[in-house]
Amino acid sequence: MKTSNKFFAELFGTFVLVLGGCGTAIFGHVGFLGVAIAFGLTVIAMAYGIGHISGAHLNPAVSFGVWANGRMSFKEMLVYWVAQIIGGVLAGAILLLIANTAGMEIGTFAANGYGDFFSAADVEAGYLQTNTLGAFVTECLLTFVFLMVILGITDNRHENGKFAGLAIGLTLTLIHLISIPLTNTSVNPARSIGVALFSKNALALPQLWLFIVAPLVGACLAGLAYKAIVCHKAEK
Repeated sequence: MKTSNKFFAELFGTFVLVLGGCGTAIFGHVGFLGVAIAFGLTVIAMAYGIGHISGAHLNPAVSFGVWANGRMSFKEMLVYWVAQIIGGVLAGAILLLIANTAGMEIGTFAANGYGDFFSAADVEAGYLQTNTLGAFVTECLLTFVFLMVILGITDNRHENGKFAGLAIGLTLTLIHLISIPLTNTSVNPARSIGVALFSKNALALPQLWLFIVAPLVGACLAGLAYKAIVCHKAEK
């Protein structure tokens, strides 16, 4: 498949992910469970819609983990990153436009954060004010889990690869159920960047670094760990 095809597939797929997941958080009244399901559903839809073109990474951390595992070149990973970030930002801009036409107060705008990022009203709604370490561990660990599932289910030795999209989407749903109250769930730098740029929460941009670094660290560790597990298994 041509690089340009993969670029536009990743741009479109990430756009849909942020539009569907963050759009549900912004406009819907569905609670944590509804938002978690929305993110899972968008991943499932894109996995089967564009997976045959680009693999449907939709996430710089996923591409980083795949690169660390040796399944893609560094140059191709950078192409994916650019496409994913553009897709995320475009989705954020469209969500802002829609919110403005509806006369909505922008507020947090589904951005990620921790600690004082969440107001007293947010705490009453179920959010928890963890500290920087807690947020970093949460995002790093859950991205690690996410990548281990992705690398395992997409391994060409796996007999049930046709269910990859479903497994990945359900895993992302689970991850959101765990971490929405803690960080509003990122595990995806493009998703975080896409809405943080338009958020009116004063801490959205200052805290953005964590939602870029922590997922990348977790993804890299997963890529290396899966490679070590597979090599160890092959040697037996």
